[in-house]
Amino acid sequence: MPDYLVLAAAAFGAGTLNTVAGGGTFLTFPALVYTGVPVVAANATSAVAVFPGYLGGAAGFYREIAAFDRRRLVKITAWTAAGGLIGSLLLLVSSNAAFAAVVPFLLALATLTFAFGERLQGWARRRGGGAADSPVSALLVAIYGGYFNGGLGIVLLALFALWGMRDLNVMNGLKTGLSFVLSAISVATFALAGLVAWPQAAVMMVAATLGGYAGAPLARALPRQVVRAVVIAVGSAMSLIFFARLLG
Repeated sequence: MPDYLVLAAAAFGAGTLNTVAGGGTFLTFPALVYTGVPVVAANATSAVAVFPGYLGGAAGFYREIAAFDRRRLVKITAWTAAGGLIGSLLLLVSSNAAFAAVVPFLLALATLTFAFGERLQGWARRRGGGAADSPVSALLVAIYGGYFNGGLGIVLLALFALWGMRDLNVMNGLKTGLSFVLSAISVATFALAGLVAWPQAAVMMVAATLGGYAGAPLARALPRQVVRAVVIAVGSAMSLIFFARLLG
């Protein structure tokens, strides 16, 4: 019971963080590892836990997604789906020892991406200038998302800016929709492979959904910089903890 309380609290916090600013993986993944779930299964279960939030977000941006050029949307979605499948399959062939060795670096990368995401997007906008969609860049980002979901939203926004997109609402809608597609493929792959710890996932899905709902008024009340500081602090702490585990 104490383990499930920890998981529920982490998932509720993750749902809230994802609604407010992103970074929910920094809570769900470490909580699963802390409660004894092997790292590969913990990563898969974490992806399942936050999955419902993407569907709600995609529904909320339905108008922006529906207004997007249909042929372009199909192409980008296909690249994302392919990359998500490749990333998910890479996780299936990763041993717990191998994945544990790269997790600290992935967490640190996600934290740095979140911390410098706005600068990254600004740099991408300056370099973009209406650049054409790149299948290779979309594929690489999706592979990362299928393998380890942390910081995916920020990376996607930077990618869209590099492609020359400017409308933030359209970019957020596309980001949420693609995250849902990618996560759906990952969840299906992990489920079929038997990687998901379903009792833990079920509790966390409910808690994450409630946390996402609770995050909306919190997002309106809290200063953005305060939320960003909390996410960066959590991500940094988790990165250090997993580096310590690796070295210990």
